[in-house]
Amino acid sequence: MSPETLKNNHSLYHETRLIIIALVLIAIYLLPMFLLGQNAHMRIQDNLDSNVAWYRVLARSGELFGSVHTTIPQIINGELSRNAFGSQFSLIVLLHTVLPPILAYSVSQLISRLFAFIGMYLLLRDHVVPENQDGLIRVFVALAFALTPFWPSGMLSTLGMPLALWAFLNIRKRQDSWRDWTALILLPFYSSFELGFFFFLSGIAVFWGVGCIVRKKIDVKFLAAIMTMTVMYLLVEYRLVASLFLNPSPTNRNEFIESNLNGVQVMRSAFNNALIGHNQVWTIQQYIILPVTLVVLWLIFRSFKSHRHLSKPQLWFVLLLGLNLLISLWYAFWFYKGWVPLKEKISILTTFNFSRYHYLHPMLIYLMFALGLVICRQKGARWRRVAETALILQVMVLFLYNPEIEYHQQPSFKQFYAEKQFNEIAEYIGKPKSEYRVASIGLHPAIAQFNGFYTLDTYNNFYPLSYKHEFRKIIAPELRKNNSVRNYFDKWGGRCYLFTAELGKKYDFRKNSGMRLYHLQLNINQFKRMGGDYILSSVPVVSPEHDHLRFLKAFSSRESAWTIYLYQAG
Repeated sequence: MSPETLKNNHSLYHETRLIIIALVLIAIYLLPMFLLGQNAHMRIQDNLDSNVAWYRVLARSGELFGSVHTTIPQIINGELSRNAFGSQFSLIVLLHTVLPPILAYSVSQLISRLFAFIGMYLLLRDHVVPENQDGLIRVFVALAFALTPFWPSGMLSTLGMPLALWAFLNIRKRQDSWRDWTALILLPFYSSFELGFFFFLSGIAVFWGVGCIVRKKIDVKFLAAIMTMTVMYLLVEYRLVASLFLNPSPTNRNEFIESNLNGVQVMRSAFNNALIGHNQVWTIQQYIILPVTLVVLWLIFRSFKSHRHLSKPQLWFVLLLGLNLLISLWYAFWFYKGWVPLKEKISILTTFNFSRYHYLHPMLIYLMFALGLVICRQKGARWRRVAETALILQVMVLFLYNPEIEYHQQPSFKQFYAEKQFNEIAEYIGKPKSEYRVASIGLHPAIAQFNGFYTLDTYNNFYPLSYKHEFRKIIAPELRKNNSVRNYFDKWGGRCYLFTAELGKKYDFRKNSGMRLYHLQLNINQFKRMGGDYILSSVPVVSPEHDHLRFLKAFSSRESAWTIYLYQAG
């Protein structure tokens, strides 16, 4: 056996051990969620306050396979379309149908992070960092990428992009096999087109077009791969297609007014996005990756001064950095007020958020990180140690963003949904839940929905505009007293909540908050006309009779984050 073969075998053995270590670290990262169960802590925004409850509502509704014209009776008087809850072909929907909510959530986390690691590792190994001696970079950059605090219900919408890019590049190089096509066909079942892969595929289409121009030849096979994955998304997410193109009635999305930034605000937003990112696609780059980026830029500049050319890793590093900055600028520019006249004329510019190319950031930034570490390693033993230290530190920082650490001051799953407490409320009311309607003040309607109550309020970005206008009449007296809340509801309305001027845009007042409502003014007659019977409030209302409410009882539980004050519309 030749020395070169022995060296390659040793590198392979070393890398295999690193992969095992990485998988063990992923398991350790996820272990608290599986061990603690309902006592685990996790993200509330766009998670417990919405998606997790939606999956439970859908599972109980019996409308998993309902038609595109079906509605969900439990929410907003049956005016919420079944299409608002995602496709029955989505694996996360099926997980929440067959497993208890917390277990389905945990299994989804495991699947997402495992395939994020596999996809990024394959992409780095085969296309970005192919040298044998760079095994630590390949494995631990893939590990770091898999540990990023992604939006949970996004599944592989961002974390699956490296796997898709790996498959596309294999096909482009004519090195493809059944594995590549299988990845492109199956990813749509565990990711979102609207919240990730639309932007990835449109970017890949541009890449294909540029390649055709450079090569002066149409790459039919690559185009077929793009079309295959796109068609799969349209089939899996046929409900989204039906909602966007077959729904004749306007929805609350028709009143989205996002473009309100001036030029200075656009630049500030672009800077913040480039530096810190967006809360649905955190990269946690500001502590380690950003300093590494600045050091690598200095090394590239010094090298260019000496040699007047860039190596391949240096060139790709600069290109990725430029692309990331351009995406951040586009993200901010989408909210520039100069768009308003065009958005008013072309409805899809209002109903679809084209700013979300920043969902590409996690993949691009970690590819750039890997290239930066390679550039450092090539500068000698001292810089190799710097690269290895930076890589280990990045993984350590990401461990500090474990949900159990990051959200430990927030309610746990059990405390948030407070099932025992809401069962007591239901028993006190003493009627089938389908016979009355409730709405919440000071806490998310998703909590009541999770517990089976029929609600007039909701958090959803796709419901009839006519319902928004009717619901607005209930809170109109409060909106008149608070411009911030009024603009929040009128120009977005995704949170169709019982907003009050005193509480503002906060909606999670936990027990012992000390907050009270002294001047509540709701249109209770409108509330009753819409079928409203009871109000669940997490803060006491002083003199409720002045607003035609009758206080019934306060409910508290050690297992709950809330004290619930139950009022009946008089």
